[in-house]
Amino acid sequence: MLELVKRTMLTGIGLALVAKDELVDLAKDIEKKLDMTETDGKNFLDEVKKKYDEAQVKLEDRVEKTVKEILKKMDVVTGEEIKGLKKEIRDLKNAISKE
Repeated sequence: MLELVKRTMLTGIGLALVAKDELVDLAKDIEKKLDMTETDGKNFLDEVKKKYDEAQVKLEDRVEKTVKEILKKMDVVTGEEIKGLKKEIRDLKNAISKE
């Protein structure tokens, strides 16, 4: 199940990257059709890229949050929890060896 979640996440990121290329191409087409100056076109394209980057960050945050929620519902142990348990075991071993 974890592998399915991982593949789904990677697929979503891949689609977002493809969408960026298509979005840039669309922005260039709009620039040509509106007969913008080079400066206006560059500013327009920069704004489109900025909006895309902001949307991608939000998407990545949502995907990460959703995956964490799914893993929690599935009662899957996280790496952070395992590290915590390892530390507790080390601490207990140290306490026992001192007695």
